[in-house]
Amino acid sequence: MALKRKSRETDVDPFYDMLFNILIAFVFCFIVALLAMNPKAKKAGDVPAKAEFIITLTWPDLDPNDIDCWVQDPSGNTVWFRQREAGLMHLDRDDRGLVGDTMIVNGREVVNPLNQEVVTIRGFAAGEYTVNAFYYESRNRQPVDVTVSVVKVNPKADVIFYGTVKLPAKGSERTAVRFTVDAEGEVSNINTLPKTIVQPS
Repeated sequence: MALKRKSRETDVDPFYDMLFNILIAFVFCFIVALLAMNPKAKKAGDVPAKAEFIITLTWPDLDPNDIDCWVQDPSGNTVWFRQREAGLMHLDRDDRGLVGDTMIVNGREVVNPLNQEVVTIRGFAAGEYTVNAFYYESRNRQPVDVTVSVVKVNPKADVIFYGTVKLPAKGSERTAVRFTVDAEGEVSNINTLPKTIVQPS
């Protein structure tokens, strides 16, 4: 009888092996699914590129002169090329005219003709913002026409200002636009009244 019982236990071992293998397969599939659903860890310093307003300052292509965009928020924070982040504002692109616009591509010299500075505002601080253009460095001693646009990008792109100011010479500053934002991001009181925000460097 003992031998017969041992024989029966031997007969059911393959069934248990199959169940165990199926269980291992399910566990493996579960782990793979978890790894697939787990988002990648954020790298240190990652900042979401969310913007509420995009301010763009441009001047003629291939113009060698260095024009700067200065933006001041309601708290008096000012963003410019030596202070690229202030409050909720970020200078995303600083352009120095033709300086640094030449590169070598496939052994050939290529010049980027675009002159453009870009500032983003990544939240709503209620109050008045001022956008000024400043003639930082002149290489041909010529006046420069500067175009400024302010676009509210959420919930849809809406141009709230587009205009041009003339900078007559190095060291000149002109207010392109001033506008007021409320706590919900609504814009009002758009004007071009002069206001000096450039600080002596």
